Amino acid sequence: MTVTCCIRYVIDPFQAAEFEAYARNWLTIIPACGGDLLGYFLPHEGTNNVALALISFESLAAYETYRARLRADASGAANFAMAQAKRFILSEARTWLTPVT
Repeated sequence: MTVTCCIRYVIDPFQAAEFEAYARNWLTIIPACGGDLLGYFLPHEGTNNVALALISFESLAAYETYRARLRADASGAANFAMAQAKRFILSEARTWLTPVT
């Protein structure tokens, strides 16, 4: 059963360009670590401080394998460190979804 992690970010709207660079970095890191990245989505109209990411996995077990690979990945660690240093992510929440078939 496929599961999709929807990450909802509350970002500093004055650092949207920094968040975009962070998101672009994940475009190669996530697939390399085993996630099926459906995309990162930035604010466009309306609310200017909410961004989303959608990443699918074959199962929750596959997600756990991905998380272990991500923790060991130097590029992933550097991207997390950059986000912490620049503080453009104010909060994030994860929701797990399954497709309607």
